[in-house]
Amino acid sequence: MKRREFVKSAALSVPLISIFPADLSAIEREFRSSKIEKRVLGKTGIKLSAIGFGGIVVQDASPEESSIRVKQAIDYGINYFDVAPSYGDAEIKLGPALEPYRKDIYLACKTGERKKEGARKELEQSLKNLRTDHFDIYQFHAVTKLEDVDTIFSKGGAMETFLEAKEEGKIRNIGFSAHSVEAAMEMMDRFEFDTILFPFNFATWYAGNFGPQVMAKAKEKGMGILALKAMAKQPYAEGVKRTVPKAWYEPIMDKDEANLALRFTLSHPITAAVPPGDENLFEMAMKLAVDFEPLNKDEVEEIKQKGLTTEPLFKYDGSS
Repeated sequence: MKRREFVKSAALSVPLISIFPADLSAIEREFRSSKIEKRVLGKTGIKLSAIGFGGIVVQDASPEESSIRVKQAIDYGINYFDVAPSYGDAEIKLGPALEPYRKDIYLACKTGERKKEGARKELEQSLKNLRTDHFDIYQFHAVTKLEDVDTIFSKGGAMETFLEAKEEGKIRNIGFSAHSVEAAMEMMDRFEFDTILFPFNFATWYAGNFGPQVMAKAKEKGMGILALKAMAKQPYAEGVKRTVPKAWYEPIMDKDEANLALRFTLSHPITAAVPPGDENLFEMAMKLAVDFEPLNKDEVEEIKQKGLTTEPLFKYDGSS
């Protein structure tokens, strides 16, 4: 059996709910009155707020609006900020807004480049835009195809830039985000990454078989696990107009439903979840997270039934 065929087979062998509900005693948590809790990020020792600030929150905002949104997040106890060059003008807006707080926060950035030269150029520009001399986490962005993985690790691939930049002190921890099970599993096989940023969502988990196998492997490797799409509902139906321009999927707008979905994600051994980039949904997530409690058994069953009857954003069947 070829190695990639084995990876697919191993991923399929993970029972759908084998690691949920999870025991959060395995992850170090720090509770703070009227603020969002902090959790340790895998083996890094870093303590991040359980909610992350996605840079899209300040995309197309004015400098004044950007500063207000960042300060509000800081006041809620958020110390984890994540951005990427592909988020429009978010880097340019976030840099000045974060400057007063830079020493007290953890800044994550990404590159979509797969080759060494392109990754170096994008890294240096992001550092300049964000007015910093280093990133606490630097990630390969949205790795989806196995061909992308091969390019990243090839001679002249982007991994060479990452390793050089870490030696230079411009990168503290190396991670990746992925939108396919195949790519995530292959990336973890190729390198001892510090972090993974992946969609962990109730519908993809139950109806899509997308997530359990990735989380199990990341946990086994002691990686810091970060979540996307916790408050995603489903893909927009064909012909339906988007109600939230900053989300390509239909987000959960109802507060109670959003709370259940967010708690599903944070009831796993995940360090932090990055909510939708819409500023109103982000504010909702912060308020909900202050009072976070893990799901109880009845709520686990409720979210499972909801997940099984919801169209997932992503599915994994092991056939590709």
